Amino acid sequence: MRPIRTFNVSPALPTRLEPLRKLAYNLQWDWNAETKDLFRRLDLDLWDSTRHNPALMLGTISQKRIQEVAEDDGFLAQMERVDRQLDDYLQERTWYRKNRTPPQGSTPPHSSPLTPHSECYAYFSAEFGLVDCLPIYSGGLGVLAGDHLKSASDLGLPLVGVGLLYQQGYFAQYLNADGWQQERYPINDFYNMPLHLERDAAGEELRIGVEYPDRIVYARIWRVQVGTVPLYLLDTNIEPNKEYDHDITDQLYGGDLNMRIDQEIMLGIGGIQMLRALGLNPTVYHMNEGHSAFLSLERIRLMMQEENLSFSEAQQVIQATQIFTTHTPVPAGIDLFPPDKLMHSIGRYAAIFGLHQEEFLALGREKTGNLASPFSMAIFAIKMAGFINGVSKLHGQVSRQMFKNLWAQVPLEEVPITSITNGVHARSCVAKSTQELYDRYLGLSWSDAPGHSPIWDRVKSIPDEELWRNHERCRSEMVLFVRDRLEKSLRDRGSSPTEIAQAQEVLDPLVLTIGFARRFATYKRATLFLRDLDRIHNILSGNHKHKVQFVIAGKAHPQDIPGKELIRDVVHYTRTSGIHNVVFVPDYDIYVSRLMVAGCDVWLNTPRRPREASGTSGMKAAMNGLPNLSVLDGWWDEADYVKTGWAIGHGEDYDDINFQDTVESNALYNLLEKEVVPLFYDRDEDGLPRKWVAKMKDTIRLNCPHFNTARMVGEYATRGYFPASDRHSKLTTDQFTPAKDLANWKAKLFEHWYDIKIEDVDISEPADVKVNQAIAVKATLHLASLSPSDVQVELYQGTIDADGEIVDGVPVVMDWQESDAQGRSLYTGTIAYSASGLQGLSLRILPKHPNLSNPFALGLILWARS
Repeated sequence: MRPIRTFNVSPALPTRLEPLRKLAYNLQWDWNAETKDLFRRLDLDLWDSTRHNPALMLGTISQKRIQEVAEDDGFLAQMERVDRQLDDYLQERTWYRKNRTPPQGSTPPHSSPLTPHSECYAYFSAEFGLVDCLPIYSGGLGVLAGDHLKSASDLGLPLVGVGLLYQQGYFAQYLNADGWQQERYPINDFYNMPLHLERDAAGEELRIGVEYPDRIVYARIWRVQVGTVPLYLLDTNIEPNKEYDHDITDQLYGGDLNMRIDQEIMLGIGGIQMLRALGLNPTVYHMNEGHSAFLSLERIRLMMQEENLSFSEAQQVIQATQIFTTHTPVPAGIDLFPPDKLMHSIGRYAAIFGLHQEEFLALGREKTGNLASPFSMAIFAIKMAGFINGVSKLHGQVSRQMFKNLWAQVPLEEVPITSITNGVHARSCVAKSTQELYDRYLGLSWSDAPGHSPIWDRVKSIPDEELWRNHERCRSEMVLFVRDRLEKSLRDRGSSPTEIAQAQEVLDPLVLTIGFARRFATYKRATLFLRDLDRIHNILSGNHKHKVQFVIAGKAHPQDIPGKELIRDVVHYTRTSGIHNVVFVPDYDIYVSRLMVAGCDVWLNTPRRPREASGTSGMKAAMNGLPNLSVLDGWWDEADYVKTGWAIGHGEDYDDINFQDTVESNALYNLLEKEVVPLFYDRDEDGLPRKWVAKMKDTIRLNCPHFNTARMVGEYATRGYFPASDRHSKLTTDQFTPAKDLANWKAKLFEHWYDIKIEDVDISEPADVKVNQAIAVKATLHLASLSPSDVQVELYQGTIDADGEIVDGVPVVMDWQESDAQGRSLYTGTIAYSASGLQGLSLRILPKHPNLSNPFALGLILWARS
């Protein structure tokens, strides 16, 4: 029976308990340990059964309990204390105000980060992993996005998040009797989650309408308040949408290719319309992966139709003010859409832009002349961004290699893709007792203190016994949780009483525990430790004097059959090995992750290098003092892997993957047998593993300050957001006159670039020179219809490799001297070589303009020919 009317019923609270509502609906409670303690104190069983959802707790808790706490002076005092902490937090975010110098003539940063017309940064992501009671994330990409918002709040950045609110989210995992992953899709009850439904001035739901082929799809807007940062989420599961369109925001990464493109239209195009409906006018747009890249289309359309700009003029503004972060180390991970499907879905923009179909499709193609190639969302995002980055130093190198053909003549090391290494939000991932330990010995600012801060020297002052006993407590808590989770899983599956009883005996809280938890993709090699069953059995069973145990968790994508087979292989081993110290924990989520990264002793990571873009779970473990045992990939390749853990291999690349698996599994076994296990069980007369604790302290001291989203988001701000916002200020002044001038300059440049001639290069010295000997160079160029102010002429010097190419080249800018009546321009420069051997020299010409984000952005470069 359908209702004739619906009501949104809010929790009823006595006036003196009203602060609980404010606390429940700001996710700052997730990284304020005392606020979480308050909700645990309110009702511990309800806290756990609601998946740690204070909003749902307030709606379901008994009125009897409410009346009890309303008269409990101790509870009220704690509530008032954390309420003041939230108020203080919201007022004291000062990093942005201290570090942001606005461009001349622009509006200065406001104390309130989201005042209309002030500076604002929009962060788009297909998923956000914030807390386990908001299951709208699948894994590392989403948790990184959630941590990005948390640290943006900590720093006081004027940032807003943009995403989709999924009715079913990502799946919940359970295993059948054979150990095969099964999926459940619980329905998210938005009205009992820490969400705010946005309304207009009349109190009606605020909605947008997004144009799709032959229809309009409507979406309402929900807000998640993440400290000072609002995260706005679109929801299409409303009338008057058709049933198919309800499902656009149904499942994260669910459905077929048609659903994927429809979701990305809603995220990118709908996201822009949502920001406008909210009265927000961002100066910077950050695309976290390529899922949201369609936002560029809508931004260009609006500028053309509302500001009367041409396509190329509007393109200058959006390119200069957009940032793209790629997380994908392999081409297979990029969204690709067939040309006909793309044109059916968004082809109307080609007509608006005045572009032919192939011109439009070329925006998302590497080889623009290949008319059969698909439209790549990553390439489209790259072409529409002025700042592009990978998520670790190694991933930056991999990304430059992946996309180098977009800048065909640019040396690989100068391809304009940089890197900002990922981090994790310290107060979210470090166990409560460990945070209290750090607070006592390092001070309250440890969670965002930079690496040069003297507080990190205080790590050595933490008493060994106190650090170790705290860690043992975390390990015991994890073991108890794992036992309970396994018992519940077995009961739900209808297992025998014997199996259920055995679940209460798995793991030993005193044994060396190795953790492995991540997405079960084949390249992550979750079963590498099982490659030699006899050898791992000896290690696990203690045939080398001491036992070892593994705690493993993670999900495979519902359509990833090889990934599911890996899970089944692990589960089969746990059942057939005859020992109970390898455990697979079902339904991995943020809560399970936090227990594991705090309670294990070593964090294992075994990807095929270089396919792990970053790998943030190991950073979380390091924050808790866990040494890492990992292949040199992602973040671990740039960490101090000697002092803070162990490296599997030495960064080798292999052509034969079977040989690679053999070599690296043997390296893993050797490290366990000869280094990890002996060090862990080397105890003094007090029963303390002093050398192990020393490695834990190095892990905390060296990794906490760097692999931290406080550092990461600060780096995005100073390297990405601030310059992009400045470019926005410059290009939009005087009715977009600078943007129009830039577009005209680019058109002129492309028209005449290949008319430039390098007529003569005169090098003052012979082929044999001395180290540091000055070599004067003169170059005569014919710039055709261009002027010296349009170009930058550089000498390019470096060592010659075996193929006769200059490697690790260093540019030296030449000075323009004069131009004659015939259009010839004279340039001079001086170089010297600081090392002996065979060295090389070339000359190149690059575009130059004060509003160009970088000289390689246009892909134009002219080299001298020998």
